[in-house]
Amino acid sequence: MTADTKHKLGRRLRLGMVGGGPGGFIGAVHRIAARLDDRFELVAAALSSNPERARAAALDLYIAPERAYGSFAEMAEAEAARKDRIDVVSIVTPNHLHYPAAKAFLEAGFHVICDKPLTTTLEDALDLAQTVRRTGLLFAVTHNYTGHPLVRQAREIVANGELGPIRVVQVEYAQDWLSTQLEKTGQKQALWRTDPALSGPGGSLGDIGTHAYNLACFVTGLTCQELSAELSSFVPGRRVDDNVQIMLRFAEGARGLLWASQVAPGNQNNLRLRVFGEKAGIEWRQEDPNCLWFAALGKAPQLIYRAGPAAIPVAAHASRVPSGHPEGYLEAFAQLYADMAEQISARIEGRAVDPSSLLVPTVEDGVAGMRFISAVVESSRQNSAWTGIAH
Repeated sequence: MTADTKHKLGRRLRLGMVGGGPGGFIGAVHRIAARLDDRFELVAAALSSNPERARAAALDLYIAPERAYGSFAEMAEAEAARKDRIDVVSIVTPNHLHYPAAKAFLEAGFHVICDKPLTTTLEDALDLAQTVRRTGLLFAVTHNYTGHPLVRQAREIVANGELGPIRVVQVEYAQDWLSTQLEKTGQKQALWRTDPALSGPGGSLGDIGTHAYNLACFVTGLTCQELSAELSSFVPGRRVDDNVQIMLRFAEGARGLLWASQVAPGNQNNLRLRVFGEKAGIEWRQEDPNCLWFAALGKAPQLIYRAGPAAIPVAAHASRVPSGHPEGYLEAFAQLYADMAEQISARIEGRAVDPSSLLVPTVEDGVAGMRFISAVVESSRQNSAWTGIAH
């Protein structure tokens, strides 16, 4: 994308936000990501379910008083009537509000960027997908790890057949922050994530297991056909799972294993993917995201560096600084925002979108995540019985 193309619109895209007020984590991440490439300006928000806190928090972010809203419903209605209406809304609330907020903004004619998981029920996810198709609007789900340059390179390596037919997929996402009853202390992030009324039926499953599943499918291009799962709640009194172990059978014949845990001492944010084919294997770790291991059968493993001599165009598109200067979590998040900016700008300007910006997870990926959650919960209820995933 040339500079002329990038700035043809003549302004930053106008961004609105629902959720992400005081005490939250992910809202600030989204705001940083949106600003990193200077493509968005936050101009409207409903940052809390409490109207007074929502308006006060918006003013703290220098949002004009008339666009500091007390609820997402008020915001959707008011923004739809403005000449300078927002171009897109980011939804960064606890999970139970994803569906009603996204639905309201889609019906009001706005593009949507939504945190994961898409909804708390498969029924709601399917309805959102139908609404997106009906309205023709853009919808992104922020599975942010797909924005890493070397994750995109790994995807290209698999697609080019360099691994040969895939045999084994192993993905794990281990944390330790919920190893104790943190929710009993009133800590906001723990409180809502361990409340099934707010998080949905999956604890670690919905919070990080969906990331692991999305990453495995994104890189390999495989379709999971059925699974055998066990959900566990190790911390006494916890109402959602804090550990999940899943065997996966892919339609293409590959076999997989997924482990997600928030009670694994010594692990901070340990997301790791390994893919093995007939000819070679690859390995990528989120805590060391600027390196990708490629090992051809019978040869010494090769270390591929982000923006290094072995990087390919799809990875270069998602890189901002030269090799050796680390990029990580925030930059990967920002890549999804940058790619969405290109898609939205192209739509506004009536031109073709840069194909390099089409790797953003969509509402259909969000539905796939909810199908995964639904199948895992059902399998675990049935003593880990093999359970099919509808497609």
